[in-house]
Amino acid sequence: MENNEFIKILDGGVCQVDGVKAAGIKEGKYGVAIIYSPRSAATGVYTTNKVVAAPLTYTKQILKNNKLSVIVANSGNANCFTGEQGIKDCQEIVEKTSQLLEINPNNIATASTGVIGRKMPMNTILPLIEKATENLEQSNTASENAAKAIMTTDTKHKEFALEVTLENGKKAKIGGMAKGSGMIAPNMATMLCFITTDAIIDKYHIDYVLQRSIQKSFNMLVIDGDESTNDTAILMANGNSNHNVIKYDGTVDKNFQKALDTLCIELAKQMAKDGEGATKFIQADVKSAKTEEDAIKASKSIVSSSLVKSAIFGGDPNWGRIIAAVGYSDISMDSDNITITLSSKNNKVNLVEKGEILAFEGTKQLQEAEKIVNEEEILITVELFQGDFQASAYGCDLTYDYVKINAEYTT
Repeated sequence: MENNEFIKILDGGVCQVDGVKAAGIKEGKYGVAIIYSPRSAATGVYTTNKVVAAPLTYTKQILKNNKLSVIVANSGNANCFTGEQGIKDCQEIVEKTSQLLEINPNNIATASTGVIGRKMPMNTILPLIEKATENLEQSNTASENAAKAIMTTDTKHKEFALEVTLENGKKAKIGGMAKGSGMIAPNMATMLCFITTDAIIDKYHIDYVLQRSIQKSFNMLVIDGDESTNDTAILMANGNSNHNVIKYDGTVDKNFQKALDTLCIELAKQMAKDGEGATKFIQADVKSAKTEEDAIKASKSIVSSSLVKSAIFGGDPNWGRIIAAVGYSDISMDSDNITITLSSKNNKVNLVEKGEILAFEGTKQLQEAEKIVNEEEILITVELFQGDFQASAYGCDLTYDYVKINAEYTT
């Protein structure tokens, strides 16, 4: 993770933010998480899939006024492709939460993750909501329980928190939790992500700050190329720090935006490392591209390639697959002037340097590359020498277990 002196990493997740409570209950394959941050400015970003789950349709309407106090999320059932009943179930979930917490239902959002095309098991979900509301508290344990409650094929819960010193010297906190392991592709992922902050962000800028961070993080994440119907990311800003991150000239505090980017990128990396069946984390950095779009396209192309992902799984430093993935990404490039580097925490080797192949069979470079691709975290760097733009994408290897997990998902 990039080191910034104005960012301090904290333990925990959403509950590191003053005024935020959380709870999570899991029973079997079903779970419910609640995040409580009263009177927050809020916004959301959602899947671009044309098939949209009922909770997204419902929550989009709730967030039109950019106000929110509670998020209630369930795992085990996506409430997708469930017709009018799906919306009715969202309403019932929100009404139940509203009664228990004495919160206006118009300030409650809902989200779901799980199997598509099955009716919500309301007889299971509603009692879990009641249990969750009874356990609301502000603690790292509560934050962790909430993060665990929305796990499906995830093997690890995902959360992150930090404190940022703003440009004016004041401090604010940001906390986040996420779930996501498979069915992950650019344009969000099969993911839920909930972020809290005690900063003051007005409704005119909150969309802007979240969208910018999403573009650098979750939209640069690829596990398998499939895009979910339920992707939801919500940012809640309760203003408890009394520090406004929107300056008098209308611009966003640069340190805050960088901190939010950092948090979202870290959560995206946690999802990549926990990709279904994954044994290795892959990051692709594309540098000196002609345009930002070119850098994004090329980096995504590398981590999306089934051939690259399979080679990494097998410990094969087949850089030909990397150059091929860059080549079909439809960017401005000169194949005779490109550098490809493999790195790990302890090693680094150039495979191709400005078009000159260094990693032939039997060379020291290829031997070093073989060591690197057998480590748990691999960085692929491609320099295009076309301009000044760069981008990073995140993914994982493609393994036998990925096929097994998805072959047996509903059985």
